[in-house]
Amino acid sequence: MINTGKLAGRTIFITGASRGIGKSIALKAAKDGANVVIAAKTAEPHPKLPGTIYTAASEIEAAGGKALPCIVDVRDEKQVIDAVENAVSKFGGIDVVVNNASAISLTGTLATEMKRYDLMNNINARGTFLVSKVCIPYLKKSTNPHIVNISPPLNMKPIWFQNHVAYTMAKYGMSMCVLGMAEEFKPDGIAVNAVWPKTAIYTAAMDMLLSSDSSNVSRKPEIMADAVYTLLCKDSKSITGHFLIDEEILKNEGITDFTDYACNPANKDNLMLDFFLDGAHVDSADKTNNEETGRLAHLFNVINANLSSELVDKTGAIYQFNVKGKESGVWFLDLKNGKGATGKGEPSQPADATLTMDSENFFAMFSGKLKPVSAFMTGKLNISGNMQKAMKLEKLMTSLKSKL
Repeated sequence: MINTGKLAGRTIFITGASRGIGKSIALKAAKDGANVVIAAKTAEPHPKLPGTIYTAASEIEAAGGKALPCIVDVRDEKQVIDAVENAVSKFGGIDVVVNNASAISLTGTLATEMKRYDLMNNINARGTFLVSKVCIPYLKKSTNPHIVNISPPLNMKPIWFQNHVAYTMAKYGMSMCVLGMAEEFKPDGIAVNAVWPKTAIYTAAMDMLLSSDSSNVSRKPEIMADAVYTLLCKDSKSITGHFLIDEEILKNEGITDFTDYACNPANKDNLMLDFFLDGAHVDSADKTNNEETGRLAHLFNVINANLSSELVDKTGAIYQFNVKGKESGVWFLDLKNGKGATGKGEPSQPADATLTMDSENFFAMFSGKLKPVSAFMTGKLNISGNMQKAMKLEKLMTSLKSKL
């Protein structure tokens, strides 16, 4: 993805930027001529993980940016405050915060030592809260302030808790910061969003977790860098409180070929979905069903990525979709409350309109191949409830046609 130059001269505070996704985001911003604060613990070479804050700084400056390497353990309040003050002293302020630092342990309750529990929750949830808190007074002075947390959508299905509840709690703590801070600081024009990869991302940490074979089913960190860069180039007042997926962000920018992001381009169609996304855990015997479920989940992910307060104001309705056939299931779309919401299952409030149809016709309607009125008149779509509000969905379908 080509750089636009929009981040030139802007100061970006990135935690965990000495390697992996954090460093990739830093290098992307550096190509615009951004000032990058590398807030990470690694000052000396790690025996298993490559890169330090100083080697990252050299790469950032070689790419065209200015770098400030800071030794920061995000659990240490004084270190965070000192790094922020040093950044403001050197660059004059802070425009962007990327909370990328994270710890992971995919262990069940009995196998999780409290030391490991504390590490994950103190780095992921507490560290994100602390860094954001210390930077916000300076973000308020920026003309286009953004906070981006590298954290997942809040998917409350038991499967994401049952095998590693401590990690899920810690990671969702980052996402809850998005949920709360987006509303809290909306009057200040500070955008607070989460970005999460659709597929596994190959990093040194992933190599340690799953072995080098994981590269065969993973994408490069550059896809996350391009997605975050795209977000940071947007007006902060136009997008906040969203849980965004890297691939969806780029699709909305017109990118359709993701081959070059795959570590193994020949295996680009067999990548491993990341945690917390529907369809990631499936038995091979259920592959066909998973592909269809993933298709339906993808559609609602696209809808979710395009929700807005403006859309809610124009629509003012809650919908329930009873999908039958191969991809059967019940989904909801709330265009009445807040910035809107969508998900699997029945809505928490009574639906204004319930739409029932076969899955193939459902996809055809949302992809613009089948008009809702035509579907209704030919019996392919059954509507109960408020017909007028049901037909308001046509504008949403039209806007999504090119993104599916």
